[in-house]
Amino acid sequence: MSMKTVAVESKLGEKFIIETNIRGHQVVIDQPVNAAGTDTGPTPLELVLVSLAGCIGTIGRIIAMQKRIALRGMAITVEGEIDTDGLLGKPIEGRIGFEGITISVDVDADMTDEEKEAFIHDVDRRCPVSENLLNATPVMVKLA
Repeated sequence: MSMKTVAVESKLGEKFIIETNIRGHQVVIDQPVNAAGTDTGPTPLELVLVSLAGCIGTIGRIIAMQKRIALRGMAITVEGEIDTDGLLGKPIEGRIGFEGITISVDVDADMTDEEKEAFIHDVDRRCPVSENLLNATPVMVKLA
């Protein structure tokens, strides 16, 4: 087993601006102006979808390298449906999070459609972000 801890530290500043420095990379999260933010960055929900797309692309590249597939690239679209009333504290019928997420992948490689289909399912099977979203991962919130 090869365990690794992945951690980030973020700070909430003015309004909804949350800044994170990750290995020298500055990530800014915010809300759109129509949601009382300043629109200086994507929302947390958008970043979940970006993380999923990034993981699919990364694992796709890893598998292509391992299997010696000439992968020219992948166009990845990720969409999620959410009832925003829940996060605003209003009663809702469903869940607070995404009701469902759809990933559409256009694989640019010399493969048949069947090979591409098998490839993207192998990618999804090995994507830790997708696995975390598919299966309940214990989350503990505590006072620092």
